[in-house]
Amino acid sequence: MPSSMTQLTPHSFAAKFSHWGFIVIYVYALAKQFDEVEELEDPRLLQAEMIFAGIFLVLLIARFIFMQSTRPSALPKTPKRDRLLARIVHLAMYFGLAVVALTRLIIGGLYESGTKDGRIMELALLVHEIAVNTSYLLIIVHVMAALYHRSKRDGIWGTMVPFWKESRFQ
Repeated sequence: MPSSMTQLTPHSFAAKFSHWGFIVIYVYALAKQFDEVEELEDPRLLQAEMIFAGIFLVLLIARFIFMQSTRPSALPKTPKRDRLLARIVHLAMYFGLAVVALTRLIIGGLYESGTKDGRIMELALLVHEIAVNTSYLLIIVHVMAALYHRSKRDGIWGTMVPFWKESRFQ
């Protein structure tokens, strides 16, 4: 039997815009990724990668600060354990995405300085790959949790998602 839908205060337009806008930026980053580090031989690509990684990192930090200062949780009446798990996943996503951007900057900086291979580059590439794969996993966990709350009809889905609205009568 589904739980009754709780009336929660939705996130602000700015919070929703930054959430969904960040998804667009992340998908763009995935679409434009390259296969081999040697592609950075093209100075225009290298410069574009460095600029994009820097902008991504600044936007990520700004979103983190904004969300922390405006609304720390949409889970006010959920068990403490669930709030803790949600917090861990959110912080891990921010951290992982920051590591992705930072390692892109490091890889680009190494490449630009002439360090195109060797242990330092291999380490930077490995950390980058681990961070990217971890971010995929955390995003999947985040989406699954959102879908779980949607199925519970507890109102949490509707605080951030502007479509597929919850209804007490579904």
